Amino acid sequence: MTPPSNANNLASLRNMIDALDDPCILIDRQYQILHANHAYRMAFGEDAIGHSCYELSHSYERPCDLAGETCPLAATLASGEPQRVLHVHHTSSGAQHVDVELSPFSDANGDVTYFIERMKLIPHTSSEASPDKLVGQSAPFRRMLLMASRVARSHAAVLLLGESGTGKEELAKSIHDASQRHHKPFVPVDCSSLTESLLESELFGHEKGAFTGATQRKQGLVEAAAGGTLFLDEVGDIPLAQQVKLLRLLESGTFRRVGGVEPVKASFRLISATHRPLTEMVRAGEFRTDLYYRLATFPIELPALRQRRDDIPLLAKAMLQRVAPERDLALSPAALAQLMNYDFPGNIRELRNIIERASLLADGQLIEPDHLALSATDPATLAENPFQCPLIPLEQLEQRYLRWAFLQYPQDRAALARQLGISERTLYRKLGKSLPL
Repeated sequence: MTPPSNANNLASLRNMIDALDDPCILIDRQYQILHANHAYRMAFGEDAIGHSCYELSHSYERPCDLAGETCPLAATLASGEPQRVLHVHHTSSGAQHVDVELSPFSDANGDVTYFIERMKLIPHTSSEASPDKLVGQSAPFRRMLLMASRVARSHAAVLLLGESGTGKEELAKSIHDASQRHHKPFVPVDCSSLTESLLESELFGHEKGAFTGATQRKQGLVEAAAGGTLFLDEVGDIPLAQQVKLLRLLESGTFRRVGGVEPVKASFRLISATHRPLTEMVRAGEFRTDLYYRLATFPIELPALRQRRDDIPLLAKAMLQRVAPERDLALSPAALAQLMNYDFPGNIRELRNIIERASLLADGQLIEPDHLALSATDPATLAENPFQCPLIPLEQLEQRYLRWAFLQYPQDRAALARQLGISERTLYRKLGKSLPL
């Protein structure tokens, strides 16, 4: 049989990428774009043929690997295998996070000569300040996004791990929005805020007459997910007795409402999250081993804010747009430097609180270090001398202390109550005065 000519090879590859919905280009070993499909021209501009991929995507004058980026073409030439990376590309809509997948193809002589680069724009993320998206450019942030992009279109269970305040619910929503279930509900459940008896009723619903006060059938959150995504936040706080019922749900795909007899079929994709060390809890017998492996099919570690300091200016700007959209507020160089040197034990949630407070304290358009008042929120400062403040009414002092304590246990109020030596009911009442619950 006569081998296909290079011309036939090129024509086949052009037809292949023209049939794809994602932006795609055909490039050679010299990084030159030989063909671009319609989706690519719409996203990156009509004039693509003859330009280099790094010129259009990054405005670089040399290949990505010579400009501090990971170059998938160079990696493919070295390994002979397809490569996948996450880059920030310049598009017609501005700089965007793009999941790049590059595959090698041989010419008529069997030599690797051509490459198809397929790009997936990651929705609801931004490499620029944006008040309603996941914001960041740092390497840890991009590694996290690439992991999320890899799993989004599958049906695998995802376990988000990281400190409190790192944005686990926002990432879960982003995974849902990029999945095949994006048109179905996203149903979050805060497991830490529900008592053991209430958790079962909230998850599975109940039948009329199941208990005192159950005057009608109630649909549970598992049923409400209805083909969408169920997000179990702080899944490490679920009591052992309820873990058994969650495991049965995941293994059988069915559940029973409280007070019900007939099994109800469930249809959802599970994403769970926790700040707790689940593997240590498994070893201590505090979390079921079989449930852990059901939840942790695809774990993703979220970086703490101190591990992605390069993102602080972007995040601060985005939060100013969110909390004071009608004002043209900005951080002074001194205020930004102070934020860059702060460790943020409360992570992004703490940064948001600091920015919102600063926006209320600033009368002009510039936020200064005094407006940030970081020493008032720094646990190290309070630990050294917690009484280094003017005399104020005891009730105000208690409220200040509770706000600081809440940053230490934002998702584990039972543990916070134990540390403070009060009941959870008393803690909720006191927190209601200090924080908008």
